Amino acid sequence: MTEHKAGEIRYLSFASLDDLGCVTDIFTTREGGVSTGYHRSMNLSYTNGDDPGNVDANYRIISDVIGVDVDHIVRTQQTHTTNVIRVTEDMVYDDGQLHAPGYRDVDGLITDIPGIALATFYADCVPLYFVDPVRCAIGLSHSGWRGTVAGMAKVTVDAMTDAFGSDPSDIYAAIGPSISRANYEVSEAVAEAFRRAFGDDTDRVMDPGREQGKYQLDLWEANRIMMMRAGIPEEHIEVAGICTYDNSDWLFSHRASDGKRGNMAAFLVLKSE
Repeated sequence: MTEHKAGEIRYLSFASLDDLGCVTDIFTTREGGVSTGYHRSMNLSYTNGDDPGNVDANYRIISDVIGVDVDHIVRTQQTHTTNVIRVTEDMVYDDGQLHAPGYRDVDGLITDIPGIALATFYADCVPLYFVDPVRCAIGLSHSGWRGTVAGMAKVTVDAMTDAFGSDPSDIYAAIGPSISRANYEVSEAVAEAFRRAFGDDTDRVMDPGREQGKYQLDLWEANRIMMMRAGIPEEHIEVAGICTYDNSDWLFSHRASDGKRGNMAAFLVLKSE
């Protein structure tokens, strides 16, 4: 990833997506906002106890970075599903929220509308970016272990194929900052779910842990495999390789903070021609 500074704001982007020329992609850090305490300072979540006024101010700061009005930022209401929604013009309201009750459990967004910013939220889970430069369509999905094992990467690609006629071989994808294998210990029950989902690839995504019945899970590799299973060429996939746990001084990490933290956000915007 490429690091950027704009005043006090520190954010990241993917070189492979930037080079396509048709999207703006960023991943925020915890630097450059106005939130205080354990939300310091660029918290972009309204659901973790922060002052809503501070979150509003943080969105105004980020909207300048991505070049999109605040009311054109569409946010997920994540619940670790594989629900992916196509964002259309009539779904974007003045506050950028998806209002219909059926859209509340949403972990993935796709669109082919320029100028609308898709946004998903993180503090250890995996951001998944998708860009189809041929059909001029994008997707952005949140994938924790539940989403990963359920194939969120493939579900998003399938949604883009169904909605826009995307050919998976045309899609470029990226896996954002999240918790690394070394710091992500999971239980036997989670390990068994991954054995069933990954079969012969299990050894590529999981190692025995330091304790009996514990395992170290590699969500980066698991999502990379799911992207390739969906038909995305390996050479079209960029992995950030940045661990939120190891870098909790400038990235929010749920595990490193024992849950006392804000949320970073991934943003993806299709540029106007």
